[in-house]
Amino acid sequence: MTTNLTVNKNDVAHLRAMAERLRALAEGPVNTERRRLWYQHDIAGERPLILTETDGGIGMVLPDYVPQCTEPWAVAQEWGFVSLFAHYDVIGDDLPLEPVINVGWRIGKSGYGVEQHLTRPQTEGTLGAYHIDAPITDLAKEIDRLQPRTFTVDRAATLAEQAFLQEIYDGILPVRLRNNPWWTLGLTWSAITLIGLENLMLYMYDEPEPLHGLMAYLRDDHLSLVDWMEREGLLCLNNENDYCGSGSRGYTRRLPQADLPAGAPPRACDLWTLLESQETVGVGPDLYAEFIFPYENAIAQRFGSVYYGCCEPINSRWDVLKHMANLKRVSVSPWCDEAFMAEAAGRDLVYSRKPNPTLVSTERFDEEAIRADLRHTLRLTHAHGCSTEIAMKDVHTLRGESTRLTRWVQIAREVIEEIYG
Repeated sequence: MTTNLTVNKNDVAHLRAMAERLRALAEGPVNTERRRLWYQHDIAGERPLILTETDGGIGMVLPDYVPQCTEPWAVAQEWGFVSLFAHYDVIGDDLPLEPVINVGWRIGKSGYGVEQHLTRPQTEGTLGAYHIDAPITDLAKEIDRLQPRTFTVDRAATLAEQAFLQEIYDGILPVRLRNNPWWTLGLTWSAITLIGLENLMLYMYDEPEPLHGLMAYLRDDHLSLVDWMEREGLLCLNNENDYCGSGSRGYTRRLPQADLPAGAPPRACDLWTLLESQETVGVGPDLYAEFIFPYENAIAQRFGSVYYGCCEPINSRWDVLKHMANLKRVSVSPWCDEAFMAEAAGRDLVYSRKPNPTLVSTERFDEEAIRADLRHTLRLTHAHGCSTEIAMKDVHTLRGESTRLTRWVQIAREVIEEIYG
């Protein structure tokens, strides 16, 4: 986005009206209470909080919505507002609204010195199957091909985008720089794109020392991005309604650290980060402890709070994982032993439950199965005093029934009332 974009006065009027509504809702009693619950949730939740994600697009929930804006940049802004309003008006989950517009620094990253490529079937889209064409096939001989990545920032373009949007929303919403350029700082996906999934596992037995070398390289590489952003003053706080971990929100009063000077750029120790190792679901705890944990834990030590996990069943490696530095929230995936994790999390960690998305995506929407699933989770978390969030994520289809997520949230609220009172 640059300042030479075409500006349509009708687009601007529509966006400003949407911004006015966002501010009014965000400052209203419903969202004020939601923020209070989220901040409390980080300490000791009063009740389970409910979140939903529409990975198939907000159009699943609003299939008939037609944007009123015409210019591409304005349409993108409009969809951002529409997505937020859908959670408030239609879905009814606990996603808070904040009276701000966020812009992220434009960060560039070089490659690893080798060409990484994915082969996809011609009939599949970007979410379909693919094959990883690993550029390194003999790690012991080829690890020296890997080069340290380098990073750049386009400050002029970023600040121009911020200034442009500030003019659009002048007097209504502030436009702030806030968005870190990673979803996860977990290491195993990066390893797989370099050597392949099969080799990642086989090297644990056949080539352990070269694999340790690769994991150390990736650890240092990920931390070099963090270090560079810290030096450049580019890190952004994520302690409010920021995507934190796998489906959670970042609300906390523990961050930033108390010693951060007023107005100073945040440091890694002032932020949340996500770590996970979904791809090693087939790896036992001993191998996880040797080849994954120490390298990811070195990253965890740099951050103020860590959300761990995504789709992997972390109960099988809990004896190792429970020692991770700054661990605050854990992902309880559909494949987790829920009873084990409720006891393990107790009152010390946030229990971040991910129900199986097939509950809202299969041909038949089975309300009794949904209710039974939620009861099973909430009876366990209530018994162990867990601060609990339930995030229905990885939803790629609602089978054309746009009200399914809304109904799932309604059932969740009913079960929460039944068990928590």
